[in-house]
Amino acid sequence: MAELWQTSARGLGALIAARKVSPVEVMREILGRIDAVNGPVNAIVSLRDREALMGEARLAEAMPAEGWLHGVPVAIKDLVDVRGLRSTRGSVLLRDAVPLVDDGLARRLRAAGAIVIGKTNVPAFGLGSHTVNPVFGATRNPYDLGKSAGGSSGGAAVALALRMLPVADGSDMMGSLRNPAAWNNVYGFRPTAGVVPGEPRDGAIQHRLSTDGPMARDIDDLEALLATLSDGAYRPGAGRMPRQPRIGWLGDWGGAHATEPGILAQSETALRTMEALGWAVDPVAPPFPAAAIWEAWCILRQFTVAMTLGPYWRDEAQQAQLPPQAKWEITHGFARQVAEVEWAAETRAAWLAAARALFAQYDAVVLPSTQVWPFDVTARWPEAIGDRVMDTYHRWMEVVLPASLIGLPALALPAGFGSSGLPAGVQLIGAPGADAILMAMGQAYHAATDWPGARPPGDP
Repeated sequence: MAELWQTSARGLGALIAARKVSPVEVMREILGRIDAVNGPVNAIVSLRDREALMGEARLAEAMPAEGWLHGVPVAIKDLVDVRGLRSTRGSVLLRDAVPLVDDGLARRLRAAGAIVIGKTNVPAFGLGSHTVNPVFGATRNPYDLGKSAGGSSGGAAVALALRMLPVADGSDMMGSLRNPAAWNNVYGFRPTAGVVPGEPRDGAIQHRLSTDGPMARDIDDLEALLATLSDGAYRPGAGRMPRQPRIGWLGDWGGAHATEPGILAQSETALRTMEALGWAVDPVAPPFPAAAIWEAWCILRQFTVAMTLGPYWRDEAQQAQLPPQAKWEITHGFARQVAEVEWAAETRAAWLAAARALFAQYDAVVLPSTQVWPFDVTARWPEAIGDRVMDTYHRWMEVVLPASLIGLPALALPAGFGSSGLPAGVQLIGAPGADAILMAMGQAYHAATDWPGARPPGDP
């Protein structure tokens, strides 16, 4: 038997249910693994007291299995409220916040039998695809400790890559699942908008722009966790792959998306794998103006962030503690006019109509997951890509917007490693509601590649 910390979540759950191993053994091994490898990368934060965790594991051992995650340790992304556990959102404003009740995501994980051991690190308020904050510091890439892990689900992705967790929750507004999945050589899935329930505090626009989703090292775990996060709305294994999938390759969107050297070439290695599987891959011209997608996204995101973080903005002392990303979003959001928000909504509807026409021809389309390779962990964000200056803190992630703006399902697939040894990934994007079909395609891709099996160099 492989060491327990290397075992998948479904595998651990099955072993525990069959009483071949105990939750105590699993907890001991997972905590030992965290002790061994978390220090340099800083992926798991707010780790709970060891004795309390061992006590919960002993309790789980004495009880019959209640769900597929019975007795399995998990850490929850630090944008989620977990009762009795420090939940900071990466902000000094919430440095000592300890919620009295669970968010829905935490409740669903506990109902599946999971034991919550701590949190995974995030950027402040989840803004920006670089996991660093003033409370816990930076999370580092396990493939190169001098590089960013991505974000905002950077802590989750690193914990998966280093086998500190068997499975992890993430969330995705502007690539927060897809970017770190690519940079840490794991899978992430942004489901169709609405498949995973939001929280009561979410505004209507916020829920359509952002969604929780699963991250894992294989598709079986990814599907099982999505079923839990969706409260049973998603059924694992329900998808059937088309006989010969038709794939549209969107590349750099006709040159609209600036990309660093090697990104498109590495993405094309994934396309060659798809072709070897018998999938038909065709280059596709941009189906909608990139500039319109960008402008509509910025308007809606700014409006949403301003509404969400506005209470902090109205207090001068709290305003001073906000990160520059939040200040940029809020100031622009409060300045937006109703007509601008309406235009953005109309543009979103027009892009959705164009996307439906595209999916009448293709079963899925592919884009790179990122436009750059992992950058220096001490940098704020990429200031330029080649000779193109990035005019915002997140312009270098424009490639994720076609799916985000209209709530399309997107499966982040590892795509191997570039010449520097750093991981890359691609997005397999489907029509609204095509979640299960994408997962079936992902199963075939994983069987042909198993990129997450290529562990970080020097991983003990």
